Amino acid sequence: MNYQQPALRRALAADYAIGLMPLTARRRFEHLLLDDPALRAELAQWQTTLAALTAPLPEHPVPDRVWHAIEARIDPQKLHIPAKRPFWNWLRMTAVACSLVVAIIAGVLYNHDTLNYSATLMAANQQPAISVQAYSHYLNVAPLTLPSIETGRSLELWAIPADGKPISLGLLPAHGKGRIILSESQQKLLGAPVTLAVSLEPEGGSPTGQPTGPVLYQGALAGL
Repeated sequence: MNYQQPALRRALAADYAIGLMPLTARRRFEHLLLDDPALRAELAQWQTTLAALTAPLPEHPVPDRVWHAIEARIDPQKLHIPAKRPFWNWLRMTAVACSLVVAIIAGVLYNHDTLNYSATLMAANQQPAISVQAYSHYLNVAPLTLPSIETGRSLELWAIPADGKPISLGLLPAHGKGRIILSESQQKLLGAPVTLAVSLEPEGGSPTGQPTGPVLYQGALAGL
C-alpha cells in the first residue's frame, strides 16, 4: 500500500486521532510515525483540532423537582407488591424472554466478523465527515460532521475503482449511522484499491446508475 498518498495519510491520521482504528492497524500506524515527521505533524494537527471537542461543559443547576423524584425512588413511602398474574401472563413473559435471548445470541454471531478495510471520507474543507468500516459482507457507516439534507434528497455511497467509473454501494442510512449490506459483486470491489465518495442525489438514489449531483465527501479505502 502506498502510504505517501495525501488522502490516505489524512484518513489514517484522522482515524488514529479519533480512536477508530483496530489494534493491529494502530500498531502499524504507530510504526509508520517513527520515521515519518510529516505524518507526525498531520496527526498533531488532527489532535489539536479534536482537542477542542473535549472541553468541559458548563455546570447547570438541577431543579428541585428532579431531586424530589430521585429521593422518591430511593426511599419510597409505600411498598408496592405486584399482584399475582395468571398462568398465561407468565407463559407469555417466558416466551418473550426466550426470544430476547435468541435475538442476542444471533446478533453476537452475526457481528462476529473481521474488519478488513476502513476509510474516513473528507469534506471539501478537508474536515472528516463520515467513517466507513468494511467487513466481508457489509459496511458500517457513522457520521462525524455529517450535515442534514433537505427533504426529497438522499446521500448515495459510491466505489470508484481504478478505471474511474463509479459503482453504487447503496444509500447512506437516513440518520447517517447504520449498516449497508453488500452484494457479491460489491464485495469484490473492496479487494482492490478503491476510492469511496458520497454524492447528493434525488430521494431513493441516482436514476441513471451514475452520480448526478455534487460529490460532497470522498476518501481512500485502506486495508488493515
